[in-house]
Amino acid sequence: MSALLNEVLNANREYVDSFDKGELAMPPARQFAILTCMDARLDPAKYAGLSEGDAHVIRNAGGRASDDAIRSLVISYKLLGTREWFVIHHTNCGMETFNDEIMRDLLSKSLKTSSVDENGWHDCCEGHGSAEAKYVDWLTIKDQAQSVTEDVIRIKSHSLVPSDIPVYGYIYDVKSGELIEVPEATEAGKC
Repeated sequence: MSALLNEVLNANREYVDSFDKGELAMPPARQFAILTCMDARLDPAKYAGLSEGDAHVIRNAGGRASDDAIRSLVISYKLLGTREWFVIHHTNCGMETFNDEIMRDLLSKSLKTSSVDENGWHDCCEGHGSAEAKYVDWLTIKDQAQSVTEDVIRIKSHSLVPSDIPVYGYIYDVKSGELIEVPEATEAGKC
């Protein structure tokens, strides 16, 4: 067993010993959802003042409005009653450090973890790659405010999203912890 697996299982045992959340309802108590990035520096419970059971938090690389993220938001509304949604990207996002071409090139050469320096992304070692990466839209980010706005517009214009759900657009500042509104996104997300 790996040391990490051991740490996780031990932490879970401690959590179970004081667990008192078994009676929480399935629908989120505060009736909202957040679409945000998977970046480990972001803790939506802390930056949005959430407790277990308060809201749905949907995470992916970049916090982008992918088909799967929209699927989750639609389920969140249709079956579990959320009434407001947030799209929250963040400063210093890894999705700003590459584009589709770079990702496709790296994966075509090797499936091993790459590294980045002042000269860009590099593969660490030899190995087999895959051409499958050319079929993926990696949803990279060139401009945070623009990507938040694009994602809010995509969500609001989706045929499965009711027009009466407001969608707010924000950027989380990883240096200060502040949520900074993207006015164009919030305007686009109005009912």
